[in-house]
Amino acid sequence: MSRFRFYPLAALTCAMAAPLAAASADTIDPVVVRDTAVRLADWQLARLAPRHIEKATGETRNPRAWEQAVFWVGMTALADMPGAPLRMKQALFEMGERNQWTPGHRPYFADDHTIAQAYLWAARRGAGAAARAPTRIVFDRVIDKPAVTTLAFAVPKNGGYGATECLDRWCWCDALFMAPPAFVEMTNQTGNIKYRAFAMKEFWATTDFLFDPVEHLYYRDSRFFERRDDRDRKQFWARGNGWVFGGMARIIPYLPVGSPDRKHMEALFREMAAKLLTLQRADGYWSPSLLAPENAPPETSGTGFFTYGFAWGIRSGLLDRATYRPAAIRGWNALTRAIQPDGRLGWVQQVSDRPDKVLPSDTQYYGVGAFLLAASAIADLDRPRTGRIQPNNRPHH
Repeated sequence: MSRFRFYPLAALTCAMAAPLAAASADTIDPVVVRDTAVRLADWQLARLAPRHIEKATGETRNPRAWEQAVFWVGMTALADMPGAPLRMKQALFEMGERNQWTPGHRPYFADDHTIAQAYLWAARRGAGAAARAPTRIVFDRVIDKPAVTTLAFAVPKNGGYGATECLDRWCWCDALFMAPPAFVEMTNQTGNIKYRAFAMKEFWATTDFLFDPVEHLYYRDSRFFERRDDRDRKQFWARGNGWVFGGMARIIPYLPVGSPDRKHMEALFREMAAKLLTLQRADGYWSPSLLAPENAPPETSGTGFFTYGFAWGIRSGLLDRATYRPAAIRGWNALTRAIQPDGRLGWVQQVSDRPDKVLPSDTQYYGVGAFLLAASAIADLDRPRTGRIQPNNRPHH
């Protein structure tokens, strides 16, 4: 039996969100927001070498792996902001050319598809089919010879995490940010619906498996189904749920308006938003373990994705402005407070698969990427709709 079902948004909002919904919200200066994002992007662009990441892993050092790729996804949003310096677009094109427009080396691994989101962005903005071709070859392989494996996350004793069989599918919630936006956009650029069809089939399979219909949140993977903290609370990781929430904000605009998949995902997005609204702390952050706010540090990667999702949801008409705008502004103000005196974005939980300790000096490429996505949506929040950049869903060859 499916574990996945929706609860009425009105019931969730009224029962759980009322205390935060009444908060006041400040005005937004889009130029200040943009310039703040540009300064942070410049800080990161000047420090792309992994030696500037104190806790760099092997993947962190890989320019095609997800850690750096999420920064470049954020850069696409920044480059599209009105008045953004041309050097942001140029940096994206230079990155793609250095990488030869090639995704990561593991064809079935969602994390290695993340960088393709930046390549496809560039393909629409002058890089052309060359920026798309290597990714299309990989995606064709994944679809034409799909992985045959369960979604259950079982780490083998010999081989470690990376040898987990289900990683050939989207068996961890992070994957719903990493891969499906690129698959859906590949359909929009090529006109071949197989990429979108595959992405939606796998997205809903993962959701049916990992979404908790009682808490309206995603488990990181199946290892966490029965895990509880010292107060017998379920463990829902902020960044893990941020990946999903931010991922939906990137997928929905590129789904056909009125299609069953779009309606279904919009309903899920609203359901998650209603729950997340109740979990935001008074200081604007979300805790690393969403249901355990006590004695928890600030955390900016999850907060960045939730702020992005709230602001995008309001702007798109999916979320009620009066209810969610104050929370989006609180989240943005929290993010800007996390910028350290040396210019870095601090309080970014390091590479992990669960809530963990966070320090003010902790930064990571993906935290900056989440910040840039949030900035792009916050800057756009109060703009007249005629000035909004709309996704182009027509085939682009």
